[in-house]
Amino acid sequence: MDITDCKQCTRLSNFLQSVKSKYPDYHARPVAAFGEAMAKLLIVGLAPGMHGANRTGRPFTGDYAGILLYKTLHQFGFATASESVSASDDLRLIDCRITNAVKCLPPENKPIPQEIKQCNRYLSVELRQFAYNGGLAVLALGTVAHQAVLMGLQLKAKDYPFAHGAMHPLILDNQTGQRLRLYDSYHCSRYNTQTKRLTVEMFEQVFSRIVADF
Repeated sequence: MDITDCKQCTRLSNFLQSVKSKYPDYHARPVAAFGEAMAKLLIVGLAPGMHGANRTGRPFTGDYAGILLYKTLHQFGFATASESVSASDDLRLIDCRITNAVKCLPPENKPIPQEIKQCNRYLSVELRQFAYNGGLAVLALGTVAHQAVLMGLQLKAKDYPFAHGAMHPLILDNQTGQRLRLYDSYHCSRYNTQTKRLTVEMFEQVFSRIVADF
């Protein structure tokens, strides 16, 4: 599913045009998912960062938030390297895939509810395909990603409250018994890590639980 030409959200599309005019070498388009199609773990972030995925075209690549994420992925065997530099480097994900709730860079890194809902049609397809291909675990980085995952699976947010370190069993189909496990973590943003809201140890504990549950 190619989403890189999507211009359904006027505010985001106009903003990306202005960013592209200021930074001609930037990707400045919707950012597609990265990783294996037949993954066991799907990581869902919020949206591309201005000088990260919006620049490189790969989720969490080239910005501060990606430092902890890729280091941890490598530590737990989900990536071939501990640093993601560019979309053309040799890093590969192993049994893992990364996407975002909103595929375009939003002004001030804050998508509005209408944009989250509009983009959710893409995330919904990603989630269903992930589950169909044998996926086991979804890791939501932050409340917005958590709620977007539930929206994409047509589940009620009130039944699955966000909490760092939580795990929510999700039944997708009562007849077939198809299910996923939704794990929550605070987003690995610069603000969260520098204020110690999210420490390296806290992040590693989430991944330890995911791996133990496989």
